[in-house]
Amino acid sequence: MTPTTRSRLDRPATAGTAPAPIRFIRDIYAEKQASGRPVISVEFFPPKTPKGDETLFDRTLPALQAVSPDFYSVTYGAGGSTRDKTLAVADRIQREHHTTTMAHLTCVSTSKADIERYLQEARDMGIRNILALRGDPPQDGGELARLEGGFEYSYQLVRCIKAMGDFSIGTAGFPESHIACKEGKQVDWQRLKAKIDRGADFVLTQLFFDNDDYFTFRDYLVETLGVRVPITPGVLPILNTQQIERFTEVCGATLPTDLRAKLEAYGDDADAVAEFGIEFATRQCEALLAGGAPGLHLYSLNKAHAATQIIQNLGPRA
Repeated sequence: MTPTTRSRLDRPATAGTAPAPIRFIRDIYAEKQASGRPVISVEFFPPKTPKGDETLFDRTLPALQAVSPDFYSVTYGAGGSTRDKTLAVADRIQREHHTTTMAHLTCVSTSKADIERYLQEARDMGIRNILALRGDPPQDGGELARLEGGFEYSYQLVRCIKAMGDFSIGTAGFPESHIACKEGKQVDWQRLKAKIDRGADFVLTQLFFDNDDYFTFRDYLVETLGVRVPITPGVLPILNTQQIERFTEVCGATLPTDLRAKLEAYGDDADAVAEFGIEFATRQCEALLAGGAPGLHLYSLNKAHAATQIIQNLGPRA
């Protein structure tokens, strides 16, 4: 940051408003761990239309604010397709709702110079938390390309962000292994350890539906690899059978046979599926917290009802 540039965090608040208490997420985890409380976070994607913006900011966020999550995160589209919108949404959440918000960043098909510009823009906006990811292929079906001077793996991105300073860095973990890893789960988990060793402060996991997958993954990282950063499970409430089948196919997660059978039994009753999905996610979250998970990362799909209901269902445990 140049001497003449000030972060929004350093600008005086307007009359009648409180300054945004934007914090490093690593500090949020440390504080909650000391008090024995879980960290609750909620993820959004950047809306594609003005109507989507209106829904997110006028309906979804006010409803979620009522249950006081510790932080939000905003995704980064495949191939960097939402680069500017990711920062804009994260910035607006922090300014209007005064809640710490993390911006995602992927590195494939992106030059090192563009990555550094993105990080500088984030810093200038007062965005202090970045989720460092390798990234997915562009949605148009194009191939991933490594640009000259760019990065091929997310551990390289973590190292770059760490070198810039002034950010808390998160990274992704895969309880069932990354879909692109053909060498086996433990190899994938060892690669996660490499990201942590290069500066990642916490891990958020891909969705899963069998908690044993999370606990096996966590125990290997902690007991075998000596990982000491928080490893937070990502939970996606099932609200639509076809949608969840598509999501699990894309990310390589398993939809257990008994769970699939229950969903199929509801047929076209969308309300029943959603009610069951929220209840299932609540029980899943209860067991995760009881087993020592440091928090919960809820995938909202930009809708408030499921996430708020789960947090309310958990009551004092959340």
